[in-house]
Amino acid sequence: MTDHDTTTPVRPEHGGRFVLLLALGAFALGLDAYVMAGLLPRVADDLRVSEASAGQMVTVFTLCYALAAPVFAAALAGRPARTVLACALAVFTAGNALTAVAPALPVLLLARALAGIGAGLYSPMAAATAAGLVGEERRGRSLALVMGGMSIGTVVGVPLGVLVAEHVGWRGTLWLITALGALALAGIALLPDTTAGPPPALRERVRILADGRVASIAVVSLLGGVASLGLYTYLAPFLADAGDGTGTVGPMWAWGAGGVVGSLLIGRVVDRTRRPFTLVACVLALLTAAHLLLPAAASVGLAALVAPLVVWGAAGWALQVPQQHQLIAAQPRQAPVAVALNSSAVYLGSAIGSALGGTVIAAGVAPGALPYCTAALAALALVLHITVVRHFTRRGPRTEPERAPEPLPQAAE
Repeated sequence: MTDHDTTTPVRPEHGGRFVLLLALGAFALGLDAYVMAGLLPRVADDLRVSEASAGQMVTVFTLCYALAAPVFAAALAGRPARTVLACALAVFTAGNALTAVAPALPVLLLARALAGIGAGLYSPMAAATAAGLVGEERRGRSLALVMGGMSIGTVVGVPLGVLVAEHVGWRGTLWLITALGALALAGIALLPDTTAGPPPALRERVRILADGRVASIAVVSLLGGVASLGLYTYLAPFLADAGDGTGTVGPMWAWGAGGVVGSLLIGRVVDRTRRPFTLVACVLALLTAAHLLLPAAASVGLAALVAPLVVWGAAGWALQVPQQHQLIAAQPRQAPVAVALNSSAVYLGSAIGSALGGTVIAAGVAPGALPYCTAALAALALVLHITVVRHFTRRGPRTEPERAPEPLPQAAE
């Protein structure tokens, strides 16, 4: 036991209820991350700017989320996890409150940046804390609950947010998200005292980022984000070009329902199989196959689209749980920093996917052909996973006998 290891884990039967508190915050994050795209026309009209200009609020949120995760997770790694989570939710809630009252585009962009920073700090710390609140045999389910909170926030929260906007305006939706953030912040006070481990030195942070196993896992996550979330950005244009005019509501519900199922079930599968590497390979293969089937299914109609959409949603959301599991195993001493890197990779992948999708369409590629492009990226991720990641996994973690391993964030009894 190290000098920093002054606490012991809570009993597994008690840790589960604390994980649910972390999932509530993740729900608010999932809602906030995706609802703004649905509110884009209303925001642009209210602020009297073009939709292209208003759309930068999504880019700002995503980039700040991606950049904040590794930077602040490393800078605050020595603080109690409960304190870090509370600060993250406070910034997130303040950012959404400022968004709700933003009078002009510059203020709106600043507000979205604040919300993105809070979200980027909360998400990886919540995942690492959830893993530390329970025993190793339940780690996968705890990670899945946090990821499930985000997916449910997308599937249930986004339609709810758009519905609220239809009655009380887009600002009313932001006040709803602000209230959820405040509620999650109050719940954090109920968490047991935790420790996030000592803050890593600069050399240690560089070593973590340069570790071949961590870097290769993060690249796979980035490509998964480009393929899955990037295509989701252009789901409406894809359906309009390749489909039969059935609209986007049904397909979005199918994709979202798959996401909820995938994110909630994958944890139990990880815990039972204890083979996250194999599960990642299977998930990427399913994601590739689903994207390849989308154009043909869209030409038939909604009934044919349901299966590939559900598989796509399930695979896209399930991918990150075994990825996080692998990262925690690769860097047990600095799990929050490693998981933060993965979180950044996913959101950078989403931003890159959106940008690449727009570029491809502007270059003359029909939106109906986009799934072929994203399927190629998912297949590339699969190849890298079974070659590069496998290579570093077989080598095992580096041994440093002069330093004892630090635990995951642990809670006192």
